[in-house]
Amino acid sequence: MAVSYKKLWKILIDKDIKKKDLSNIANISPATITKMGKGGHVSTEVLVRICAALNCTVDDIIEIVPDSTPT
Repeated sequence: MAVSYKKLWKILIDKDIKKKDLSNIANISPATITKMGKGGHVSTEVLVRICAALNCTVDDIIEIVPDSTPT
């Protein structure tokens, strides 16, 4: 399973918030934002900080997607 942050990027566009601004308001490092941009895994604490900053839920910012490799 993989994590997709497309929902988060869409919220940022809709609210006219830059990734740099998200880093500041959610108190997370720019490196973490970059990691998320590459589809990397982040801690639950980071997700909670983002949700608090954007006043949303985890379901609003991430999606679990199946791996594309056959089993």
